Amino acid sequence: MIAESLARVNERIEKAARRAGRAREQITLIGVSKIMPATAVREAYEAGLRHFGENYVQEFEAKRKELGDLPGAVFHMIGHLQSNKARAAADLFHVIHTVDSARLARRLNETGKQIQVLIEVKLSPEATKSGIEEQRLPELAECIRSLDKLELRGLMVMPPWPKNPEDSRPYFRRLRSLAEKLRLPELSMGMTGDFEVAIEEGATMIRIGTAIFGPRKANA
Repeated sequence: MIAESLARVNERIEKAARRAGRAREQITLIGVSKIMPATAVREAYEAGLRHFGENYVQEFEAKRKELGDLPGAVFHMIGHLQSNKARAAADLFHVIHTVDSARLARRLNETGKQIQVLIEVKLSPEATKSGIEEQRLPELAECIRSLDKLELRGLMVMPPWPKNPEDSRPYFRRLRSLAEKLRLPELSMGMTGDFEVAIEEGATMIRIGTAIFGPRKANA
């Protein structure tokens, strides 16, 4: 079932990329496997998926022990990360999408692990959304670039949950503009409900949960 869902998602990515005049290879599909058991991650891996996104350090810590034999698998931290969990996250993940403060960046750097990071930017007024405010973004980018163990790759955004995929377009467009100013290549944006619009607006990483793994307790 996961293999069939993954094939459908990949077909939609191909079509969206073609509409945008982009190559499929420019877009990394991250399967959001939060809440899902390790068996579901393994099933998706066997179907060809190589990038997986998790939201919770503690949950993935337990799951990771069952997934040590997946060569080429890349694990992304896409949930809010507290600075006191920086060391655990550095041990578990290859890429962290949700750096939103100098304090967190420094904590990650102090682990001594080479980590690729993205800055999460808060572009919506919702109190439930994390991320650094747009006006403070250049300062944080400069801080991260001064840290020897972190490689700043791009920006990430979580727009309000869209009733219509087009509702997300202004947020994606704004993130792309910010990344261009900072000369950052990666844009982590777009989920099950709006990833085709994200691809049209330049997403290089899309985070898809429900369309691959099926319904869960939280939207993804």
